[in-house]
Amino acid sequence: MRAEAVAVSRERYEGKGPQGRFYQGDTLLLLDELAREYAKEVKLVYMDPPFLTGERFVMRARVGAADWKAGKGSMVLPAFSDAMEPEAYYAMMRRTIEGCHTLLRDDGMLFLHCDFRTSARLRLILDDVFGEGNLLNEIAWVYHTGGTARRYFSRKHDTILFYRKTRKYDFNISAVLRAPTEPKQNHMRRHVDPDGRVYRSIRSGGRVYTYYDDDPVPPSDVWDDVSHLQQRDPQRTGYDTQKPLALLERIVRCASREGELVLDPFAGSGTTLEAAHLLSRRFVGVDKCPLVPNILRRRLDGAPWELVQEAEVAGGACEAGILRGVGFYHLTLESIPMPWDLLDNWALGYLYGDELRVLSQSARSKKQPEIPREMEIPVYEGEIGLRLSDVRGKSYYYRIIHERN
Repeated sequence: MRAEAVAVSRERYEGKGPQGRFYQGDTLLLLDELAREYAKEVKLVYMDPPFLTGERFVMRARVGAADWKAGKGSMVLPAFSDAMEPEAYYAMMRRTIEGCHTLLRDDGMLFLHCDFRTSARLRLILDDVFGEGNLLNEIAWVYHTGGTARRYFSRKHDTILFYRKTRKYDFNISAVLRAPTEPKQNHMRRHVDPDGRVYRSIRSGGRVYTYYDDDPVPPSDVWDDVSHLQQRDPQRTGYDTQKPLALLERIVRCASREGELVLDPFAGSGTTLEAAHLLSRRFVGVDKCPLVPNILRRRLDGAPWELVQEAEVAGGACEAGILRGVGFYHLTLESIPMPWDLLDNWALGYLYGDELRVLSQSARSKKQPEIPREMEIPVYEGEIGLRLSDVRGKSYYYRIIHERN
């Protein structure tokens, strides 16, 4: 059957849980659209912007079944450049922070992830936009990876600046309590209760206070219990600056509640969006890297979400065979506009204008390194749509022309 190339500006995925959306594009150019759609609706903003390192970061993409079996990417692709001039960088950050302030609800909060290069000036910008009195914490995320310096002390932490929008902020510390890492060593008296639990007591102001050694405790502003991702961590997507899911789950848990909206204007590897989905929050992400949609199609599998992008017709011949069964169509890929190993994932659904509603998709994975050539979708009204996405982040969309029985 003939496959005719078409332009698609939106992909829609069905699933369980609150709705999400990802915009493929430049955050600054999308601020007005975000304001029209989400003004004063966002409960939490987490942003992990470039750190002004002067470097160019990459994604190590897995190509074909061999790479997926090995668990290591062999194709190095550009992810983003962190080589902006400082004044242009801080102007960009000011506009982004101002836009996020507009989007936040009165009880909302913002976490900005940075390091020693930019933390001082970014804090001044945040003080100016949010107000100095609305700084809640300067969190140190401590990690133990990396080498040892000889000409200065080894740099082993990032900074996360935590601000509220107003005094009405809704912070839920009880959602992030954790087990104590070691028994308390202090001047309090030690006791053992009838159940064998160890507790400590102290008298103050005429009252006796007791504290059990195994009671959950809230984190301080030094986070040394969330590990940096190792190179072979199963979470790894290949995206250079990926943050661990546990870090974002902590932030999402304490600063939002189920059904509320979480925004990440520098979505990158999609960790914030996955954390929001897993914790039953709505989410919005933005990033201009063309590799991000491929990452999200895996990380958000089973979530109801939309991909919004610039519509264009990508060339390349494609042929497919299609059979109609009882209540379903069975499609087989016969030829595609790329070598088979470069096909990262593909999907079938129905076209409604320039929107593809995806009903079935398949992506290479550790469990399924070989991607199947066949797929089925139920018979619905509408034109059958096909998407092919290669490892370089290029997607090709087609209308399947077939004879209806």
